[in-house]
Amino acid sequence: MLKERRDFQHVYKKGKTYANHSLVLYVLETEELKGRVGFAAGKKLGCAVVRNRVKRLLRECYRLHQGDIRESLALILVGRKPVTGQSCQETEKAFLALGKRAGIFREDATVKRQVGQS
Repeated sequence: MLKERRDFQHVYKKGKTYANHSLVLYVLETEELKGRVGFAAGKKLGCAVVRNRVKRLLRECYRLHQGDIRESLALILVGRKPVTGQSCQETEKAFLALGKRAGIFREDATVKRQVGQS
C-alpha cells in the first residue's frame, strides 16, 4: 500500500491519469514503488463516513482483481462524487473499464472481466 505523502505525490506528478465518470486512476511504472496501491477520497465527497465507504469500495474492487494487475505498476485510485451512490458491482465495472483503458492488466492473465464472476 502507498501510505506516505511523498509516495502519493510522486505517483500524482509522474504518473499517467485516466478517468471516467466514477473514478480517477493514476498509473506509474516504477521499480521503487512497484506493486503498491493507494486509495483516496477527497472532502468534496462528503463526511468521513461517506469517504471511508468510498475507500472501502475502491479497496474491494482492487482486491478482487489484484492478481490480474501487472506487478511493475504503482496505482492510485480516487473516488469521484458518483461513487458515493454506487453499489460494489457498479464500482467494479467502472474500475475494470478504466483499468482496461489504462492497460494495467497482465496480458497472460485469464481475467474474469465480467462483474460478478470473480
